[in-house]
Amino acid sequence: MMLFKLSLKNIKKSFKDYAIYFLTLILGVAIFYVFNAMESQQAMMDMNETKKEILDLMNNLLGGVSIFVSIVLGFLIIYANKFLIKKRKKEFGIYMTLGMGKRQMSKMLLIETLLIGLISLAAGLLVGIFASQLMSFIVAKMFEADMTSYAFTFSNEAIIKTIIYFGIMYLLVMILNTFIISKYKLINLINAAKQNEKVKVKNPIISILIFILGIGVLSFAYYQVTENIMNLEFNQFLGCILLGIIGTIMFFYGVSGFILRLVRANKKIYLKGLNMFVLRQINSKINTTVFSMSIICILLFLTITVFSSAMSLNQAAKKDLKELTPMDVEIKEYRNEDEIKPLQTILINSGLNMNDLKDVIEVNEYLIDTVRTKDVLGEKVASQKDSEFLYHLDMPESVMTISDYNKVASKYGKETFTLNDDEYLVTADYEDMIKYRNQALQDGVNININGKTYKPKYNEIKDGFLDMGANHSNTGIFIFPDKALENIKPAHRFLIANYNANDDETYNKIEEKIANISVDNVAIGFYTKTSIYDSAIGVGAIVTFIGLYLGIIFLISSAAILALKELSDSSDNKERYNILRKIGADEKMINKSLFKQIGIFFLAPLLLAIIHSIFGIKCANLMLSAFGKSGMLTSIIMTATFIIVIYGGYFLLTYFSSKSIIKEYE
Repeated sequence: MMLFKLSLKNIKKSFKDYAIYFLTLILGVAIFYVFNAMESQQAMMDMNETKKEILDLMNNLLGGVSIFVSIVLGFLIIYANKFLIKKRKKEFGIYMTLGMGKRQMSKMLLIETLLIGLISLAAGLLVGIFASQLMSFIVAKMFEADMTSYAFTFSNEAIIKTIIYFGIMYLLVMILNTFIISKYKLINLINAAKQNEKVKVKNPIISILIFILGIGVLSFAYYQVTENIMNLEFNQFLGCILLGIIGTIMFFYGVSGFILRLVRANKKIYLKGLNMFVLRQINSKINTTVFSMSIICILLFLTITVFSSAMSLNQAAKKDLKELTPMDVEIKEYRNEDEIKPLQTILINSGLNMNDLKDVIEVNEYLIDTVRTKDVLGEKVASQKDSEFLYHLDMPESVMTISDYNKVASKYGKETFTLNDDEYLVTADYEDMIKYRNQALQDGVNININGKTYKPKYNEIKDGFLDMGANHSNTGIFIFPDKALENIKPAHRFLIANYNANDDETYNKIEEKIANISVDNVAIGFYTKTSIYDSAIGVGAIVTFIGLYLGIIFLISSAAILALKELSDSSDNKERYNILRKIGADEKMINKSLFKQIGIFFLAPLLLAIIHSIFGIKCANLMLSAFGKSGMLTSIIMTATFIIVIYGGYFLLTYFSSKSIIKEYE
């Protein structure tokens, strides 16, 4: 009972030291619960089977991500606990002087850890349960689900999972604390406040050279993953990531010496106020935390890149859906060896009721040996090696007759065309390929079909597409006069139509009928507006939630590590601040110097992470361009908001906590 009371008293007395630890634990528990409780939120939403399947997939993926998140949080809790133990060395020394044995101290720490764990777990779950209700509305809005039957809910499964995962973490902390206490010696505990961290003085010239070399390594990595990304193999891409990590470590190894040299050259700045003291403190901190600063920078880089790219991809997935799904259904015949029966006949025999459809059109697509990528791009363009498409020069291009294309264009709300007997035109909407098509058209590349030569009618690509989808993916359709393709067997046949429905119930019944059609001996694909829309929303939601989950955890981890390091330094440097007071520095000057130190310490990894992210986001956009492109402004604003709220919140809490710590000498 005495140890319990002492443990409780210690927690109350040291609450200001535990504040960041408590905040991190509560946030960690809450976030873990929210993302693992999404399955229970799904139950109260009215949505179709496709969306439910996507939500199930997302929940399974989030479950896997949770294992990784728990490992990250576990390391963070252990790191934070080590800081708190280190800060209390003198206190433990006094306990031992008064006769308390190591076993009793271990029990006391065990009780403290258990109490902190229970309090943070309860508070975190409470916050998580309320936050998950907000998440319900976010999920419902993203999946366009009906929330009319909404009711306050919580997930027993998520609560149990959270308790188990965090219980294991706290158990590991308890074991670690017992081990640490067993290694302590009384003399070291009593003199803990007098022991300073050993700082290795670096050669300033070597520091500057390593800093400049680090900038060079990072610049090379930036170039490779942006300007040269299409030419990189997977192993080379991994090599660039490794170079980025090495360059980051070199940057932080040399930056303190470089900055110190630079500022010392400007006496007006160096000798102003307590800048000399601030600079020396920063130099010492970065010197002793090169690896930690590098890890934090990489975590912040991942946060910014994952946040921005995930949200941008989500916006891109939804942005063009209305334009790219102008009809209710597209039925595509990929292969029909005998091709005796018309496509409609095949579909009717398979159970399709043509009365369920209206605005029906049938068109053909051809693949011709003389219309391959290498033939239609011309030697000048085909010799270039800066596009992924130019590695598939032997692939046949998509070909249509002008009358078939105009049928599609009139239904899709696109421009229709006319052609002379010796002309062709090209439509496309995939931005990355259009520039190569335009270059070939401007060069006037002629195409030969059955001995007749056709020249381009226009020297630029015309906007258009055939296949419905969630993104602009038409890399090129070559359109010829009808006579040019006479007696040529089509490679694919299409039936495109709207549903003959005046209300949602009828529409959904026809959609269900289409989904249940099975065709024998013919390869046919059914693509409906609803399925395309649901898939696009699903992909966007999965990417967004996983990005959000990882991003918040990385951000909290980065901020918490920096905060704990700063609090530890403030505790160690109380005597230095007391000396500043004795030589005439007032509280305003001291607080200003403290604000600068913490500000620079928080900003240093963030600024480099932002630079990393500029190139990382560009690389991600290039790699994900097939999913469509969307403006990054909204994503960047949302990412900046998260960073300001979470990272900025930790910064302010660290400053006020450190300010309180260094005033203890007054």
